[in-house]
Amino acid sequence: MLRTVDSLNGYTLQATDGELGSVKEVYFDDERWAIRYLVVETGSWLSSRQVLISPYSVTEIDENDGLILVSLTRDQVKNSPDIDTHQPISRQLEGTFSQYYGYSNYWSGPYLWGAVGYPEFPLSEPGAVPPAREEVSEMANYKAEQTGDSHLRSSDAVSGYHILGTDDEIGHVKDFIFDDKDWAIRYLMVDTHNWWPGGKKVLLANKWIERIDWTDSTVQTKLTREQIKNSPEYDESMPLDRSYEARLHDFYGQRGYWD
Repeated sequence: MLRTVDSLNGYTLQATDGELGSVKEVYFDDERWAIRYLVVETGSWLSSRQVLISPYSVTEIDENDGLILVSLTRDQVKNSPDIDTHQPISRQLEGTFSQYYGYSNYWSGPYLWGAVGYPEFPLSEPGAVPPAREEVSEMANYKAEQTGDSHLRSSDAVSGYHILGTDDEIGHVKDFIFDDKDWAIRYLMVDTHNWWPGGKKVLLANKWIERIDWTDSTVQTKLTREQIKNSPEYDESMPLDRSYEARLHDFYGQRGYWD
């Protein structure tokens, strides 16, 4: 199911023995375009400490009650490595985090979640889960990532970044849309009102983004203003279904990630 990141904000994290806190934002990987962690405000029970919760531990998202159920105990979270969410998170810290919980390192394989395509825990037998075709990275990129720095970015920080087309600015990042099965970010939601009076919201697939410039707070896309202006409008009050996705990809002459 496709969801917006903003829709998770404020959801309560429910451990096996009580509440952990509420979702504040997410950290996403700007190379493979996946949500790697939920940033959770724990509240008074843990001195208002912020902790990271990996999708590896998420068992269910209950949108009726605004709950995210995780296969963790409060003590596990309480004793987890102390990570300063106000500072860049290094690969070394991520490794310590993964080792503590017994998770696989998502960067230690060629697929979206390392050796497999989904954040499964405990892990399946080797080779038991064939990843989707679009989740396979080039092996060269994978080898470069093994020893590289973390590419985690804050959803709160990137929201509001200006979107640059090939010829001019086209809007700003309003939200992110992700698949809650593999936690892949499929689209950036873009609001065009700041340059086009009477504008609209549109979606940009991650494949159409060339780079994110963290110095200038901009996102560069391969598309032009005219293409964006004429693209299918996205109505965030309606569920995002495959027919709209197909129409969007057809408009740009691109294959869908589901093919």
